[in-house]
Amino acid sequence: MISETISSTPNERAQYLLRVLIQRFIRDGDPVGSRTLSRDAGIDLSPATIRNVMSDLEDMGFISAPHTSAGRIPTPRGYRLFVDTLIRYKPPNEGEIRQMQSQLHKQQDDPGALVSSVSNLLSKITSLAGIISVPRAHHSTLRQIEFLSLSDNRVLAILVINDHEVQNRILHTDQLYTTEQLQSTANFINQNYVGVALPEIRTRLLTDLDKTRDSMNQAMYDIIAVARSAMEDAAAPYAEFVVAGETNLMDFAELSDIDTLRRLFDAFSRKRFMLDLLDKSINAAGVQIFIGEESGVQIFDDCSVVTAPYHAEDDSIGVLGVIGPTRMAYDRVVPIVDITARLLGSLLHAPD
Repeated sequence: MISETISSTPNERAQYLLRVLIQRFIRDGDPVGSRTLSRDAGIDLSPATIRNVMSDLEDMGFISAPHTSAGRIPTPRGYRLFVDTLIRYKPPNEGEIRQMQSQLHKQQDDPGALVSSVSNLLSKITSLAGIISVPRAHHSTLRQIEFLSLSDNRVLAILVINDHEVQNRILHTDQLYTTEQLQSTANFINQNYVGVALPEIRTRLLTDLDKTRDSMNQAMYDIIAVARSAMEDAAAPYAEFVVAGETNLMDFAELSDIDTLRRLFDAFSRKRFMLDLLDKSINAAGVQIFIGEESGVQIFDDCSVVTAPYHAEDDSIGVLGVIGPTRMAYDRVVPIVDITARLLGSLLHAPD
């Protein structure tokens, strides 16, 4: 999980009260006052003492006071301490796990349908948006590449991958190149690398450019160096992603205004955007929790993203997870994401 350096760590009593406050806020969605916290905490502390503890937690940045309420709500920093240190996870019971297995087993004979059904399962169980990256069924090999000059020192790279897939990439260059220079570079790549897997092309270009630099004109060298980035994008291991349950987010007040929903739904529709988000977790050792700005995606600043890689033949081949408000039931959601990744991996490992 992502960790944040915390300069001031609350004492044991403050941590306990923070946990109770966050649990209450996750459950009800209302700012939590000192009287409510005193009642929920079940310990012999006066409201005045609890107010002092809450003031300390606010000073340390773990809770904040909305303008319209005397109560307090968790900050992303408070949620981070909660999920890293204070939370008590609640894994699904055996009956729930059997039900999850049953749902996935229905698609076991069709790996593509199996992977795609996972987002629906996650969405249904968590009442959040479920998402999964779908790995390519085969290696990407280059059939043809062409370059087209655009304005403002930009070049459009047109890649034909495998038999029918066409991908376009905008390359930003340091100077304007002529049509002849672009055509010569495309001819060089097509003559030497057609039929080669894109990851291998990227590797070979590094060594081949070093070997041929003296005999190659500078323009061609520079264009090829930039074109490597286009091939890197095209060679990404995921062909698609599947998202389900986006409308579940409308049930959370903090995400339900029209502008927020419009931005979220727009993000869900952008393939490269979502695949880049999931790619942050492909090499993770387990569940990753991105709270608010930790995702690095401004649109999800009010959301949390919980992901886990899934495996086949000991390799990470994709990422699954859920997206919802920062006020999500982490104690339940995190184990569900973890177990779903394990169940999917076991089915993909299963012998025919």
